[in-house]
Amino acid sequence: MKWVVLVYGGLVVVFGLVICLALEWGQLSLHPSPSAATLSSITRAALDPSAEPSWFWSALRENMEAPLGRLLLQFIVILLATRSIGAIFRKFGQPAVIGEMTAGILLGPSLFGWLWPGAFGFVFAGESLPVLRLFSQIGVCLFMFVVGMELELSRIKQNAYTVFVVSHVSIIFPYFLGVMIALWLYPNYASSDVSFVPFGLFMGIALSITAFPVLARILEERHMTKSFLGITAIGCAAVNDATAWAILAFVVAVARASGLASTAACLALLVLFVAIMVWVLRPQLPGWLGTDRTNDGEPGRATLTAVLIFMTASALATEAMGIHALFGAFLAGVVMPRRNGFREYVLLRLGNFSSLFLLPLFFAFSGLRTRVGLLNDVTSWLVCFAIIGLATAGKLGGTAMSARLTGMRWKDAFALGVLMNTRGLVELIALNIGYDLGILPPKIFAVMVLMSLVTTFLTGPLLNLTERITFRAGPVIHARRLGNP
Repeated sequence: MKWVVLVYGGLVVVFGLVICLALEWGQLSLHPSPSAATLSSITRAALDPSAEPSWFWSALRENMEAPLGRLLLQFIVILLATRSIGAIFRKFGQPAVIGEMTAGILLGPSLFGWLWPGAFGFVFAGESLPVLRLFSQIGVCLFMFVVGMELELSRIKQNAYTVFVVSHVSIIFPYFLGVMIALWLYPNYASSDVSFVPFGLFMGIALSITAFPVLARILEERHMTKSFLGITAIGCAAVNDATAWAILAFVVAVARASGLASTAACLALLVLFVAIMVWVLRPQLPGWLGTDRTNDGEPGRATLTAVLIFMTASALATEAMGIHALFGAFLAGVVMPRRNGFREYVLLRLGNFSSLFLLPLFFAFSGLRTRVGLLNDVTSWLVCFAIIGLATAGKLGGTAMSARLTGMRWKDAFALGVLMNTRGLVELIALNIGYDLGILPPKIFAVMVLMSLVTTFLTGPLLNLTERITFRAGPVIHARRLGNP
């Protein structure tokens, strides 16, 4: 052992001396050719022993301003902010996604850009935002694929009559209110190059959406998934989600089309694509992916790769049709096989990656678009409060009234309305589509983002209030309906 140490030490000394002698000889005897390319000023300063130490900070800043360096810095800032604020919201009984959505707004010009403009301009420089947007769109497509996989329309069989009535009334009534308020907003807030039809249609869908994933998480956290109310809420949200995305696809087709013939062609292609996915490809997928041969074993990497390729191809198809890539991703999730634990395997891999790593980028990008400072007068805030009130009245009120008409108790019906009023992340996705299409101007976009946050934030407190009232006033069986032990 001693000989090994001595030989190793001797080799290090010999090679070190040779390297030093080579460097010294090269410094004294060798000179670059005049035709050689000149070095940058930062590199020359780094090699010049007499240069001041400022070259190091200049090089560091230059590297940070490179596209990759800035993107990595954005990742760190966004992930730290969303996870921290999400954890704070969880401590106060709110879903973490509400905190993450709030963090996205706080990272934008509404707070970060206002408090520290220099740092905001360095981290979120304008030329870096297209790259951030692309990553956020990939995260949204993965998220919508996961939402499609979690969407089980078979749950509606347990209470089909109530589910269909409540889910469709909870779309029609707020949609009506959205179109009505669009008549008031359009002359003063809409862009001059947007016609009223797409604006009115989009305002209707923006007030009609229920965030199925957020609602499912709330029910799971409150141990309500197997209760009467939880089963009914999941069924209503599933039908609501599927219907709302179908309507939104129609609205996007109308907004992107240049005329009636173009709209009809786009919708015909979409219907044909859905029919092929549901009735042709869906029965074949288990055999292609090998899920019918998997018994309790996990599918391999090749299967997961095939799933990602299928999802991406479906997203590309709807993007090429002029709808949106996320519709194809959502439909790919809907037609995925659900047997032999395949769905759980895919959700564990892709769901965690998209929700923990990519979706925060979408929150931040949405926050960069949200400029609360545009609401700088009393009228703007009155419009904001009016939209929040109409959205709540349409969704909560329409759900509660229709649920009551199907025979549910008032308190159960009200609790169902509270749950269906949850909008959250799905609303943000729809709003960003409207913003990208130019339908929603910046001020209305900011108002609708605040509406999404407020209505989702109210879900927890209103449910707590409903549970306490039901527990005190009603028998034990009704308390259990709301998830209490």
